[in-house]
Amino acid sequence: MDANFEKKIWWCLDHRTRQVRCRQKRVVLEQEEEESDSSKMSSCCKINSPIITIFVFFLFFISSVQSSNFNHTYHNFKPGNESKKLKYIKSLLMEINKPPVKTIQSPDGDIIDCVLSHQQPAFDHPQLKGQMPLDPPERPRGVTLETEMLQENFQVWSMSDEFCPEGTVPIRRTSEQDFLRASSVRRFGRKIRRPIRRDTSSNGHEHAVGYVSGNEYYGAKASLNVWAPRVANPYEFSLSQMWVIAGSFGNDLNTIEAGWQVSPELYGDNYPRFFTYWTSDAYQATGCYNLLCSGFVQTNNKIAIGAAISPISSYRGGQFDISLLVWKDPKHGNWWLEFGNGMLVGYWPSFLFTHLRGRASMVQFGGEIVNSRTSGAHTSTQMGSGHFAGEGFGKASYFRNLQVVDWDNSLIPLSNLRVLADHSSCYDIRGGINRAWGNYFYYGGPGRNSRCP
Repeated sequence: MDANFEKKIWWCLDHRTRQVRCRQKRVVLEQEEEESDSSKMSSCCKINSPIITIFVFFLFFISSVQSSNFNHTYHNFKPGNESKKLKYIKSLLMEINKPPVKTIQSPDGDIIDCVLSHQQPAFDHPQLKGQMPLDPPERPRGVTLETEMLQENFQVWSMSDEFCPEGTVPIRRTSEQDFLRASSVRRFGRKIRRPIRRDTSSNGHEHAVGYVSGNEYYGAKASLNVWAPRVANPYEFSLSQMWVIAGSFGNDLNTIEAGWQVSPELYGDNYPRFFTYWTSDAYQATGCYNLLCSGFVQTNNKIAIGAAISPISSYRGGQFDISLLVWKDPKHGNWWLEFGNGMLVGYWPSFLFTHLRGRASMVQFGGEIVNSRTSGAHTSTQMGSGHFAGEGFGKASYFRNLQVVDWDNSLIPLSNLRVLADHSSCYDIRGGINRAWGNYFYYGGPGRNSRCP
């Protein structure tokens, strides 16, 4: 980060100080009530649920851009075929990057293109060609707008004080270097396909999650605080997200995913970024991150999916969290995404899915990292804040106010939240419930340590 960018970041954060302090005061007051109710907190535990164990093991091996091929960036092309590779990349860039009506230079180096709504990548899909984005749907009953409004310039690119005009959507421009960093050029922006294995000692993914299953779910909502965890390897990542899940854990798995992630491979830096993902075939041929393929339809001209989030939480300091709501429109069946205090981001058309055309069978919240074990030891990539759940508020990462949407399009509290950590000596989780935060949990950890060699 150069001096000018750092100076601009601090100016913008100082400009927001009053609002952030208000948020900190509110969250601290809530936490004081939480501490008085701490007897309800459950201890870090590992639930032996067959359903979630199967799902976590499944994600452990197939759910990321990073793979065991991280040392073979150009494995899709034989030596000497550099010109063929570059030609292929340029053809993909022509498909992904649509002609902008305005371009914005972000302080962090991103280029944001303002693209006409009906020309965004989603409308390359055969079933969407020639259409326009849909109007906003009926929101779930029980959604309350907080009196403290989330600032609209919560992303770094908006610090430029430039915005995309009405009728356009902001899209982070994909560059040639983005492709050249990828472990698989042909699967850029998609999670790597892998056989389903049960050997959890292999290179793979580790999770600390809370989940519900056993009912019919039509959406979910949560608030999660944002951190910038250290990622030890360029081909590892650390993320915090919600999963809305349906299908078996074979080739027909359907997921809708949203949250924040630090992924040096995908973005070329270590900033926490707002992201989305979807698949309808267990990450095989369908789905992608953000707007890197036809699928998700963006309707908001103020949020750039894939752009860096600011401000972020600090250890023993201010806490900054974001709220995410995913729900199924009861009229048209599409799955909508809302960010913050009533800001609709867009929707996943129902025809993208098989099982999720109806409902979800599981909702999961929490953190995930990639452990590549490049030196033979466990990675030191952090999850969440990089601190264990037991450190609590202001130190550990959290999810709070966890809710699901029922068959009647109503937000309701969770009734059977369970928590699970793959390797609790590396990353752990502790859940609880109180009046201020409802269902919540703290989670995360440092990775490699004396108990996690």
